[in-house]
Amino acid sequence: MPGIYIHIPFCKQACHYCNFHFSTSLRYKNEFLSALLKEIERVEDIVQPVQTIYFGGGTPSLLETEELSTIMTALKSRFGWQPDAEITLEANPDDITAPKLNNWKELGINRLSIGVQSFFEEDLRWMNRAHNATQAIHSLEMAVKEFSNITLDLIYGSPGLTDEKWKQNLDTAIGLGITHLSCYALTVEPKTPLDKRIRQQQSPDIDSAQQSRQFLYLMEYMAQNGFEHYEISNFAKPGHRSRHNSSYWKGENYIGLGPGAHSYDGQSRWWNVANNNQYIREITEGKLPQEKENLTLSQRWNEYIMIHLRTMEGINFNELTTLFSNEKEVFENKWIDHLLRETAPHIKAGHLVQDDHRIYLTNEGKLFADGIAGDLFQ
Repeated sequence: MPGIYIHIPFCKQACHYCNFHFSTSLRYKNEFLSALLKEIERVEDIVQPVQTIYFGGGTPSLLETEELSTIMTALKSRFGWQPDAEITLEANPDDITAPKLNNWKELGINRLSIGVQSFFEEDLRWMNRAHNATQAIHSLEMAVKEFSNITLDLIYGSPGLTDEKWKQNLDTAIGLGITHLSCYALTVEPKTPLDKRIRQQQSPDIDSAQQSRQFLYLMEYMAQNGFEHYEISNFAKPGHRSRHNSSYWKGENYIGLGPGAHSYDGQSRWWNVANNNQYIREITEGKLPQEKENLTLSQRWNEYIMIHLRTMEGINFNELTTLFSNEKEVFENKWIDHLLRETAPHIKAGHLVQDDHRIYLTNEGKLFADGIAGDLFQ
């Protein structure tokens, strides 16, 4: 079992673009923590020891050091982990202090994912982020003194983010000495405050040309600064890829704990209810509040296509053949031949490259990754 994901479903305030599961009320935090510890005890046996642990959310940095320590102790007692395990904590700049950084390090956390999003005050206010631009920079200046493995998140393509401001955001991030960068195009998710504001014409809609332009610049800029573009939204200095997230993109097994968290074993996917009160109640009653989906052959095939196409390694024909070697339908119906036929127009358009054993996206092709993956699906 490569990784465990723990979802901490609390935030200080709601970002206008976010559709992740969270609550801005800490009223039931103690009850949640008690339920999480019970879920850790009840998880079915997994291959040990664990290789990666990822505290996501929500905002895990809202937890007190003692609360994080209790979770870590329970995880280590139940599963154990390798001496070189990657243990990541998502943190917001406004939660980061020198004592907290030291405490996190002492707990065994060795990687931070810091949700900066922008270094410009007006952008942060527009997103309704809890931190300000000064906190964004100061938190990173403190963090790099304690941690050698730091990633930060930035958002591009938002209204008001000019190309010049986007360049300055990247300059600032690289100048602070971070080793990993995750960059996401602003997406309008249904039922978010941003979606409502756009529908009511209180905010400009997304400019796809702006997003494409800023993404193309991002790829060029990061390559010039020695970063691998190892997944569409992720860039890393050599040796600093996210091991936990890479396990997702390789289709490896993982366990998700906490409300809304997902798990995967190669054949099926299951997930906890995305409701804090229901999660707490059912765990307390001795139940696991889960739904499960057994994946069909075509779903497993298409998932491989989708997630591998997002990586710099691309779709490996040898690996694909080996992975589905026992599936008679794949070979009788020549799924590989179908895949090769569908790639041809994208290769001609300059969006895909094919060598002797794989296909992968060009930089321009990364602008159309989802559509290309859909064309390649079985």
